Amino acid sequence: MELVGKIILASQSPRRKELLKQIGLEFECIPSDKEEKVSSDNPEEVVKELSKQKAEDIASKSDDFGLIIGADTVVSYDGRILGKPKDIEDAKTMLSMLQSHKHQVYTGVTLILPDKTITFSKCTDVYMYPMSESRIENYVATGEPMDKAGAYAIQGKCAAYVEKIEGDYNNVVGLPVAAIVKALEDEGIDIKVQ
Repeated sequence: MELVGKIILASQSPRRKELLKQIGLEFECIPSDKEEKVSSDNPEEVVKELSKQKAEDIASKSDDFGLIIGADTVVSYDGRILGKPKDIEDAKTMLSMLQSHKHQVYTGVTLILPDKTITFSKCTDVYMYPMSESRIENYVATGEPMDKAGAYAIQGKCAAYVEKIEGDYNNVVGLPVAAIVKALEDEGIDIKVQ
């Protein structure tokens, strides 16, 4: 079965837009402006909850859609969720924690179809090389960490310090596109990758 109606990404994230464009999807962006509320401190539950809130917010304002994609990504270290840094010192603190260690990146995805809602999450383990204080300061000075969960971008300059990952790279960037295509295929919906 082919998807009928427009695809809406409930986000303005340049990284999520790029990942959907990469697989050839035509979509429009309508970011949710709803206040985010969480009822858990479990990273997996948090991202599922927030992705669902974003997607449902856009679905409540749209009557002509085939698919709405909501997503939320968090970085978790030692069970603690690391959001976007509040300031430069916060970014340095986060990177100091992550360097030389393994941490997790969780992305929650909600797919709203006209007759069904699917919510799931993916987790990727990320291993960072050691970073000296001066390397951390140099990286933070680029400005890149300031609007990123966990204070780094794996697809950006921080690639210089990522030793390896276990799991889906695109999940760390912010949208596990293969898992989305598979979830839709499991519902009998054929997404044409162009």
